[in-house]
Formats: sequence, C-alpha cells, structure tokens
Amino acid sequence: MIALGGIIGASLFIGSGAVISTVGPAAIVSYAIGGLIVVLVMRMLGEMATAAPTLGSFMEYARTSLGEWAGFTLGWLYWYYWVGVVAFEAVAGAELINPLIPMVPQWVISLGLMLVLTGTNLVSVRSFGETEFWLASIKVITIVIFLVCGVLFVFGLWPGAEMSVSNIGKDGFFAHGGFSVLHGVVIVIFSYFGTEIVTIVSAESDEPERSVAKATKAVVWRVLLFYVGSVTLLVMITPWDQIPTEGSPYAAAFTRFGIPAAEVVVDVVVFTAVISVLNSGLYTASRMLFALQRRSFAPGWVRDLNGRGVPWKAIVLSTLVGYVAVAASYVAPDTIFYFIINSAGAVALFIYGMIALSQLRMRRRLEREAPETLKLKMWLFPHLTWVTLALIATVIITMAFVADVRSQLLLSLISVAAIMLIYVLFVRRKVSNG
Repeated sequence: MIALGGIIGASLFIGSGAVISTVGPAAIVSYAIGGLIVVLVMRMLGEMATAAPTLGSFMEYARTSLGEWAGFTLGWLYWYYWVGVVAFEAVAGAELINPLIPMVPQWVISLGLMLVLTGTNLVSVRSFGETEFWLASIKVITIVIFLVCGVLFVFGLWPGAEMSVSNIGKDGFFAHGGFSVLHGVVIVIFSYFGTEIVTIVSAESDEPERSVAKATKAVVWRVLLFYVGSVTLLVMITPWDQIPTEGSPYAAAFTRFGIPAAEVVVDVVVFTAVISVLNSGLYTASRMLFALQRRSFAPGWVRDLNGRGVPWKAIVLSTLVGYVAVAASYVAPDTIFYFIINSAGAVALFIYGMIALSQLRMRRRLEREAPETLKLKMWLFPHLTWVTLALIATVIITMAFVADVRSQLLLSLISVAAIMLIYVLFVRRKVSNG
C-alpha cells in the first residue's frame, strides 16, 4: 500500500488542473512521458535492490558504482529534498485546516502536524507503516471511485450524463503547441517523485527482495491507471479550458457527477495526501541520514537507536530542520523559505540521473561477478537506460527555457555545487584515510 499510495499526492488532486491549463488535452502526453521516466527508473532500482537489498538503497548503489563522491552527493541531495518537502507539506496541510479553525494561527497548526507525525515515526517502523497504510488507502479508494464513475460518465452511462469523449479534441489535441508538452513534463515529473521510497522501506521489511520486486513491477499499471488514466478522464468529463486551475479538478468532476459535498470530500482526501507525504518525508529523510552516517558521510551520533530499533536522533535532526523551514515560511517566506523550496526543485531529476548511471555500472559488474543475483532485470539493457538518461537531460534543459521553473533549476544547481564542495573540502580526505 505504501508503493500504491506513494504515487498519488496532492500534486495530482490539485496540480493537474494547472498542467491541463498550460498544455491542453496533450497534458495526457506530458503525464505519460513523466510516467515513462519513473517506470524506467523504478525498474532500474528494482534490479539493483533485488540483487543487493541494503539500507540507503540508491545512495549505496551510487557509492559502490560511481564513487564515494556520488554516494555523498546523492544521499545529501535526497535528504535535503525531503526536508524541504516536509516543511512545504506542513504549511500546505495547515492552509487546508485553517479555514475550519480560524481562531488558531496557521503556524501553530503546521507545528502540530509536525509534532504528531514526528511522534508516529519515533514509535516504531510498524507505526509508520500502519499510518501510511491507512493514509494511502484513502487516496487509492478515492482514485478508484473516480475512475469507475468517470468511465460511466464519459460514455453516457451515468444518470443524466451524455457521451463526452469528444471533449478530448476540443480546440485540437495540441492546443498550445508541441513544446507545451515538454513544459508539462517539467511540471508533472515532480508529482511522481516518492515512488522510490519503497526501496528504502523494504530494507526494514521481512522479505526485502520480494517486497521490492513486487512493488517495482506494479509501477507500470499504477502510472497508466492512476495518473494517465485519471487525467484522460478529466479532459473528457469537462472541456479542458473549463477545468479549474484553482482548487481541485477532481472536486469539480465529482460535482458534475452530482455527488453531494464533493468539494469537502476531496479536501479531506487532499489533506490525507498531504499528511501521507509529510509522514513519508520524515521517515525517508531520517533513514537516508542514518544510511549516510554508516559511511561516515554524517555525524556519528545520528546512528543512535531507541529500544524499538528506530534511529531517533536522525528523525529529530531531520524534523528540526523542518521546524526551521516552517518558521521561515512565516518569518521570511520570500527569502529563506523560497530558497529551501525552490532549491530542491530540480533535485529529483538529478537523483534520477544518478540512479540511471549507477545501474549502468552496477549491471555490468553484476553480470561479470554475480549474474545469479539478477533476478529482476532492466528491460533492453543498456539501450533503455541510455534512453532514460536522454529523457532526463531533455527535461533539465527544458527547465532552462521555461521562465516559471528557471529559478528552480538555478537554485538546485547551487545546492548540488554546495554539497559537492562540502565533500571536497571536508569529507574526501576523511573517507580516503578511513
């Protein structure tokens, strides 16, 4: 369920409206291309994780395949990304709840959400897993209901509905031109990020190889059904230029179905999606920090475990940075908070690129030294690995030409440069001597 829910977030329930407005009906292609990149990267991760399941997952694969610098850079980039996401989701969750309890300051709600989920993560990995199971269940059930109702509606089988499949061609499929599709990919690629969490979680499961293999195989149909399928239905249910960009297009669709209190229901679902990402973000950041420490890439004290085997100091440190970011969102939203959020903007693509490069090296080494461990292989190796790298490079280059996200690319490059500089100045000699 963690693998299922990991690909459904608030960016789908709310952000899809902005993507459709930017691209038109061809947003379907944008989601398909973004999904293809994720499917290919997850297949590579599945190959490596089943061959060598380990705490730290792709950070460890980058270290052994590309060098110590790659493990350090990828691990800290990933940690930094999720710390930023934790702060962003805490603020977003508070914004959703605040209208219901206007007498409580928004920053207090953000702080409360952080405290509750920090507590959940500190209890045990089982506590995290159970919380995520129920949060993910709500998202999955909502999407399944939408898909069933949507199919009936567009084919005129819903009470009071007429066939509306032709809405997909309104004003032409590529209403804003071909380049808009790439612009759309730049926006949607980050909504897919988080699927790879399952390879980190699996290290603490009873059967890591089986868990990863099952989850990565399921990515293909999840992407096709949940993202591409639901966005296709959105542009069929309502003409694309009438789909709301403010609020949730899914709430608008449920309203068209005649479902009462649709907006309230979807708001609740979006809130669970936000909490789910916040919960996963705290878990993922702490486990990556713990894995970094094992290679002397982080302070030794973060390895301390509590009585239930939880790396509590790694969780607290990750959470503290989240608290600072939440405070910055109210004290300095246009400076500190802006930098934290936007400087992680292109990090997902850099991480995907390093995962692909790691798989390229690791696969060739395993074929020579331990071919029996390759139980789940990347398709058409090495051709599809190179295709993936080309797609990632294309999206990164496109970011430089899209005004809305150009600053994210620049700030993300600054983040990468800063982490690599820290490695060169303070870590490289220590690792070489150790």
